[in-house]
Amino acid sequence: MSELESIRNCSLMTAIKTPYHEDGKFDLKAYDALVELQIQNGVEGLIIGGTTGEGHLMSWDEHIMLIAHSVYKFGTRIKIIGNTGSNNTAEAIHATEQGFAVGMHAALQINPYYGKTSEKGLLAHFNRCLALGPAIIYNVPGRTGQDIPTSVVEEIAKHENFLGMKECVGNDRIHYYTSRNIPCWSGNDDQAFEAKHKYGAQGVISVTSNVIPGLMRRLMDENDASLNAQLLPVMDWMFCEPNPIALNTVLAMCGAVKPVFRLPYCPLSEEQQKVGIEALSTLPSESLVYGKPEVIPESKFTLVGGKYP
Repeated sequence: MSELESIRNCSLMTAIKTPYHEDGKFDLKAYDALVELQIQNGVEGLIIGGTTGEGHLMSWDEHIMLIAHSVYKFGTRIKIIGNTGSNNTAEAIHATEQGFAVGMHAALQINPYYGKTSEKGLLAHFNRCLALGPAIIYNVPGRTGQDIPTSVVEEIAKHENFLGMKECVGNDRIHYYTSRNIPCWSGNDDQAFEAKHKYGAQGVISVTSNVIPGLMRRLMDENDASLNAQLLPVMDWMFCEPNPIALNTVLAMCGAVKPVFRLPYCPLSEEQQKVGIEALSTLPSESLVYGKPEVIPESKFTLVGGKYP
């Protein structure tokens, strides 16, 4: 099986959380523990430094270091996909070259955000990035302000290094692509069950699997609508504020990471934490791989800004 085929066969990939020390620097010991539990619970791939992992709050030196660390520690046991995309094509190319140089298996590439471009510009941007190695293309208009047109995707899907789409527009779009043999992963946890079992998606690139990887593994493997219904309240709560606010909060509540946020993110209120505890309490206790969450007073969180390395 080729590298591209082995990545396309991954049905559960986690957009992994990046933990911090009180000074804002990476807590690699906590990170390694998170990744180890992902592997033990059947997660097949990791997105490093994505939106969930706060790549946009990292320097590129930090970003590439974390990709390199992930490859060195775990690259023979799980697929490492580095988020090396940028709205600056030259920057995306440079970061992607560095990512492949340190051993990542594939890149995650996004369409230029804020400084949006034309369809011709999108094609040029993605083709330059795809020339460097295997890539998943990420469409999340709610963050970029631009939906990648289907015509662009159908064109870049012809590239030998195109792995598929991480698609956040919804299952109608996913079905459009899968019916044309264009691989897709759902980027929406609450839609991933139907994406996989009804609309032909490869699986999901998940946020919720940071917290309940074993149950998300089952959700991809088993066509069990009752399990999906059981998990939906947790998924909804995970996005009660812009991601990764709830994730960062709940992992601290479980003791998996220190209660440290890089600004501009701030923790959930104590009331919202209680809502999450209630939602998680409906799940089997053994599925909570980091233990039972407890409310953390907002005053106990550390908010950091400035230079970290």
